[in-house]
Parts: sequence; C-alpha cells; structure tokens
Amino acid sequence: MPESVRYLVADGYYCRAKFWDAVRDSNLHLISKLRSDANLNYIYTGEKNKIGAPRKYDGKVDCNKLKNLTFIKEIKPGVKLYSLVVWSVCLKCQIRLACLQEVQPNGKIKNILLFSTALDLTGEQILEYDRARFQIEFIFRDPKQFTGLSDCQSCSGQRLDFHFNASLTALNLAKYEAYNRHSSPDPFVFSMASYKRLEFNRHILYTFIDKLDLDPNLILNHPNLPSVLSYGTLAA
Repeated sequence: MPESVRYLVADGYYCRAKFWDAVRDSNLHLISKLRSDANLNYIYTGEKNKIGAPRKYDGKVDCNKLKNLTFIKEIKPGVKLYSLVVWSVCLKCQIRLACLQEVQPNGKIKNILLFSTALDLTGEQILEYDRARFQIEFIFRDPKQFTGLSDCQSCSGQRLDFHFNASLTALNLAKYEAYNRHSSPDPFVFSMASYKRLEFNRHILYTFIDKLDLDPNLILNHPNLPSVLSYGTLAA
C-alpha cells in the first residue's frame, strides 16, 4: 500500500480481533461496522484512586440509551449522528464510535454503529468513509451479476488478470454509453440490469426486422419505439 493510505474500510463481518491484528500489523487503521449489541465500555475519566489499580471503565455502553454520547449533527430529518471514544472488548483497544440514530416510520428507533480505530477521526469522517466503501461495492456487484467477473475457471494468474479487466471494462463501457445517451434533466442513474435489458430488447427488435422482412424505417421512426425498447427495465 502507498504510504498515503492510512485507513482500511471493511464490512461488519471483519470486525474481529484476528482481522484487526493483521490490519494493525500493516500500520493501518480499521473503519467498520459493529453489531447493535456490541460489547463496549465507557472509558473512565474521573478522579483516580490513590489506592489499588486505577479504574479503567465506567460501565457498559447501552446502544438504546445514548445520553452519554456526544451529539454531532442531524444528518437529515429523523437521523442524528452521535460520537464518543469507547473501549471495544472484542478488539481490545479504544475506538471512535459513530452512532447513527434513525427514527423508523413505525416510531421505533434504529441505531447503526460505525467505528474507527483512529481516534483522531470525527464521526462525520467515519460516516463519509463508510459511505464511500458502500459505493465501491456496486463496482463488484454488477460485474459478478452481469459481465461474468466470477465465471473464469482458469488457474493462470495472467489469464485471471485479463478476465477481471475485461469484465470491469465491459461495465465501464456500458456506463459510458448509458451516460452519453442520457438527455433528461434528471440526475443520471445507472442500472446494469436495465442497460442489459435495453440492449436485449434492441437486439431482438432488429432480429424481428431482419427475419420477418419488416420495414426498418417504419419501426425505428415510430414514436413508441423508446417505450418498446425500455420494456422490462428497472430503476437502479
């Protein structure tokens, strides 16, 4: 990794001591997600006793009661961000906790716990980095589902490298072509499923024209052509 890379953002599945040890050995900080019932302790900041071992913790963190967490900001109506440095029993270190509290339509409160082992990060930065990771997942989801990213059975590293690049290139070309076709004032939204359906409809329409000796000008200039081509497409 380049020296400028300081943080590794991972799915909540990787919030494990063994994984964190490997990340720490690589001189990186971990940003990930915690379970809603994660075992966390408040860090004691009061006066130290002169007798006996110094007190380290100030009780367990109850994710349903955020009175001890610091309110940062309201992300959007009904969604608030809280933050605090706490002790993670699983990772055996201090972490910067970023808690998103969301009010559900039924009135219940849902808490999403994000964290970073870099204590200098703010709650807003942790949320921003986690959102960036989520967007990257679409880059791998679409090739796996539509352009055969995981279909290569070769054991050769060079052939696998070529296959992965070809699959990702196909996705990039599809996005580029869809973006050039976009003429609506609405923001550009890409769906690989819709793009594939659109191209399939276009292909089968040209097949009908060719095999049935239909007049291409009559069909391709018809005002209902866009609705026919977009039949079965989905929103992203």
